[in-house]
Amino acid sequence: MTTEPHSASSNALPSRPVVRLTQPLVRFLHVESASGLLLAMCTVVALVLANSRWAAAYEQLWNQNVRIGAGSFELSYPVWYWINDALMAVFFFVIGLEIKRELVSGELRDPRRVVLPVAAACGGVVVPVLVFLAIHSEGPGRAGWAIPMATDIAFVVGCLALLGKRVPHGLKVFVLSLAIVDDIMAVGVIALFYTDSINVYWLLAALGGFGVTVLAVGIGVRGISVYFLIGAGVWLCTLKSGVHPTIAGVVLGLLTPTKAWLADRTFLDHLDRAVSVLKMQSIDEISRRQTLNDLAFAARESMSPLVRLESNLHPWVAFVIMPLFALANAGVPISRHSFAEPVALASGLGLLVGKPVGILLFSWLTVRFGWARLSTGMTWPALAGAACLCGVGFTMAIFIASLSLDGPLLAAAKGGVLVGSGLSIVAGMLLLNAALPRHSPTRAPPVRA
Repeated sequence: MTTEPHSASSNALPSRPVVRLTQPLVRFLHVESASGLLLAMCTVVALVLANSRWAAAYEQLWNQNVRIGAGSFELSYPVWYWINDALMAVFFFVIGLEIKRELVSGELRDPRRVVLPVAAACGGVVVPVLVFLAIHSEGPGRAGWAIPMATDIAFVVGCLALLGKRVPHGLKVFVLSLAIVDDIMAVGVIALFYTDSINVYWLLAALGGFGVTVLAVGIGVRGISVYFLIGAGVWLCTLKSGVHPTIAGVVLGLLTPTKAWLADRTFLDHLDRAVSVLKMQSIDEISRRQTLNDLAFAARESMSPLVRLESNLHPWVAFVIMPLFALANAGVPISRHSFAEPVALASGLGLLVGKPVGILLFSWLTVRFGWARLSTGMTWPALAGAACLCGVGFTMAIFIASLSLDGPLLAAAKGGVLVGSGLSIVAGMLLLNAALPRHSPTRAPPVRA
């Protein structure tokens, strides 16, 4: 048996560090583009059902109580509550992973490259809030001031995917970085402003759970099931503490290790030894099975827990959790009276007008003062189109609306979000189609290991 295939494989493996740095972004954009289309379909389905003769049955489905308990202890909540407070905690956990990855090995690790998207994100948060408060500064609907803050990256990347290779890589990275900074600020707002009351004992228990997580990471515990049990306990304690449990998801994501347990060279050495053992004619079945188990373990531990978790969870979030969230939350009865509510107008214009104005204004000021510059291939018209697309605030906007409002005000706010997001897509796509070259931009030279 020749060893040439193994030799070729060995020559390819040392390039894995570069692949690990670039592949998460490629995978993220690919999954998000498909997820955005699915999210749009689920939104349409929810709207159709909420405005059809099945509207009552549709609402009753999401209001059914689901009970989980043992003995005298129980958690009993409607289906929509489980989605918004339990499944969305997984969504926020993945956001925490994405933030950690970007801070450690992505765009956000380089201060020189992060200035522009951070400044743009700040403008895209401050100005929409000011627009909201300018329109609706009094009354109970004022509690929804944070609704137009964040960008829904799934919809935005889905729209960019429709334009294909015409979109320069720098613009994609800019939008992705901006959306991540948006999420960081939105999470901070949820933690600070949408927590009604605190149960100190449950909060201390949640903090203890975070401490156990740090300890487990420090002593080298590698089993994902162990962290799942710790995370479930932290989620429960956070839920009972009065702090929104999605915050626990973000913190746990930020605590996830970014380094693999085994270095590439160690894995390759183990691979060489495993190949030598498996080539032995006299190897017995027990030794063969043990060698393969060790090889599988080494392969798994040569990838960081963060990359492993993000790779496994991201498709579940994109294709299960977010569509369920859309089905449970986007079903808004459409009426002229709802859109006449100030909170609907404030939410819609905050996204449609406040978001692009804030992003463009803060970006221009940052470039004007020489603190940053546009990436290769980016132009101001293209940036204006991307800024309009960032007015799509669907998932996070509706989530914040559900935390701050209820009843008719919540329905009105959701309607404003849907209209504002829809018009933002139309405006953004028209601007980008006019601003981007008809041919794909020149590709940058490949990164070498």
